[in-house]
Amino acid sequence: MSNTFGRLFKLTTFGESHGKAIGGIVDGCPAGISFSEDFVQKELDRRKPGQSHLTTQRKESDTVQFLSGVFEGKTTGAPIGFMIPNEDQRSKDYSHLKDRFRPSHADFTYEQKYGHRDYRGGGRSSARETASRVAGGAIAQAFLSTLGVTITAWVERVKDVELGYSGQSYDRKEVDASLVRCPDEKASDEMQKLIEHARKNGDTLGGAIRCVISGVPAGWGEPVFGKLHAELGGAMLGINAVKAFEIGSGIEGTTHFGSEQNDAFIMDEGTTKTTSNNSGGIQGGISNGQSIHFSVAFKPVATIMKDQVSVDQEGHEILVKGKGRHDPCVLPRAVAIVEAMAALVLADAALLARTNK
Repeated sequence: MSNTFGRLFKLTTFGESHGKAIGGIVDGCPAGISFSEDFVQKELDRRKPGQSHLTTQRKESDTVQFLSGVFEGKTTGAPIGFMIPNEDQRSKDYSHLKDRFRPSHADFTYEQKYGHRDYRGGGRSSARETASRVAGGAIAQAFLSTLGVTITAWVERVKDVELGYSGQSYDRKEVDASLVRCPDEKASDEMQKLIEHARKNGDTLGGAIRCVISGVPAGWGEPVFGKLHAELGGAMLGINAVKAFEIGSGIEGTTHFGSEQNDAFIMDEGTTKTTSNNSGGIQGGISNGQSIHFSVAFKPVATIMKDQVSVDQEGHEILVKGKGRHDPCVLPRAVAIVEAMAALVLADAALLARTNK
């Protein structure tokens, strides 16, 4: 089982949804980076369960405890170890799933691969594990801030309610002012109504998150294997429930002529820039100095509060009953996860870029 992400700036995570704790180790973070435990905690608070009536009501404070790698408010260059205790497990909610496979979950595939699985909340496959990614990503963001890199994500679509993207970005306050984490008031209200309706009907919704990264200089990424957009895509597709990744103009751009899509170069006060950004800030696998923007699509949460036909380990047809505490829509909490994974990719790319000079 692979539990480490990154090449030079690496995050290794551990723990299960209903174990004693989850946590991780960040290895490769440079020494001397100003470090704020409060910032890491605020990022975790944006992902934690129970933060509004639109999310799962599991009550976890997600209080992070740092164990190593930080001294007098700065990183030391040593591995940064941290732990997040699990405080509100209800393992009995999953006892009926001990030998049953939930539709569209990892139950069946885990059983086939390992022959033994932790069925309590999905164990290692649970989205609970992503709290460790958010903590690690916050450390990566602290490093990236010293390089002038900022990352902002927001919910751009829930089901068929969409906030269009035309190259703009938003600040964190605008995003977090919305329960849905959509910075447009009208779209946010419509999205909230959709989510509330789905919850009342025991159903779930999917959608998409937009991420914009500014301040990345030209020259990060690799031209063959390790292309920057491929690394970002892999990171996003590794998030629970993600089904698609689009960079720049994405699929929509494939419906245009090359003459409409090419980003023309110009000189602006001695700096090479482009007149458009259909490439999403990356060309040939390497950043070109423009803002990086991409979209990540999430499927509807697989656990629904309705009976579903499935099979058990013996192959018998059974009914799986919807129980437990789950998100009707994962998007509001996933914004912090998308930002964290983007930060881990870019922190790694920044260190790799130093080795090429």
